[in-house]
Amino acid sequence: MKRLGHVLHLSTSRNLIMKAEALPKIGDTVVDGHLKPIGTVFDVLGPVSSPYIAVKPAISEPQRLVKSILYTIPPTGRRKEKKYHGR
Repeated sequence: MKRLGHVLHLSTSRNLIMKAEALPKIGDTVVDGHLKPIGTVFDVLGPVSSPYIAVKPAISEPQRLVKSILYTIPPTGRRKEKKYHGR
């Protein structure tokens, strides 16, 4: 589990906007402190020196998470490597 950052607000498109403490990959699972799934990383915004993260929530009341600290869980499965079959 890796600390992702704290939630600043809920956007007009109903995404959670967070100030990033660590850069996740798009599609990573986002959880709260009790490991309850909150959503997935939707986008990384802003300058490289201080990025923001948009999280697509998978819960019914995402506004209750404003000012909460959220975490990310690294993917569990290993990705298959594509083999190159040159011509």
